[in-house]
Amino acid sequence: MKIVVVGGTGLIGSKLVTKLGEQGHEAVAASPNTGVNTLTGEGLADAVAGAQVVIDVSNSPTFEEAAVLEFFQTSTRNLLAAEAAAGVGHHVALSVVGTERPPGNAYFRAKIAQEKLIEESSIPYSLVHATQFFEFVRRIADDATDGDKVRMAPVLFQPMAGDDVAEAVGRTAVGSPLNGMVEVAGPEQFRMDEFFRDALASWGDPREVVTDPHAHYFGAELLERSLVPDDDAVLGQIRYRDWPGRNAAEK
Repeated sequence: MKIVVVGGTGLIGSKLVTKLGEQGHEAVAASPNTGVNTLTGEGLADAVAGAQVVIDVSNSPTFEEAAVLEFFQTSTRNLLAAEAAAGVGHHVALSVVGTERPPGNAYFRAKIAQEKLIEESSIPYSLVHATQFFEFVRRIADDATDGDKVRMAPVLFQPMAGDDVAEAVGRTAVGSPLNGMVEVAGPEQFRMDEFFRDALASWGDPREVVTDPHAHYFGAELLERSLVPDDDAVLGQIRYRDWPGRNAAEK
């Protein structure tokens, strides 16, 4: 099949293009780096022409409330219109576990808006809700930093490797449209504060992780299960302690 990967030069997208290509599919990376801009529509029609499946793993460059909402709404509208014109039969979008649960932050609200557009379109679709990526744990810690302290809530946390995310999205893309959602997560659950205490220690990071039930996660307080999936989630294979990038996670 011809499968277009929007955001195909990013972390998950590049892994998807490689995996799908190895399976014999014509995997096309579509991003501003390859001349495809979903915000302006540049190159979009040509990119999706002849495609059976389009996977959207693109992400907003900012989490600022108005900007992130504008990104996902504009990009998704343009993408769905191009797919409808090209006769694409399956739209797959990567989203986040917990978007539909309170309390939501600006990013989660933007993802909900994106999903609503997808659900209301005429194109058969699948939504993949993933937990946080191992590759972004440093960014999470940095956002929670207050001086020399990292404030983390004592809630459940079940991150997963980017390779497992790409595997799950790719598997969904080559299957029949779900017209619904599947959750994917890491193989282990942690307490968020304990996970980051151990992670910072392994990095040799001098910041102190402070357990704070009111700590914010990108602008919102968390409930016990805000970030973890339901019991029927598909679990990845890679454990954090075995992940090759464990001590060199993205800064």
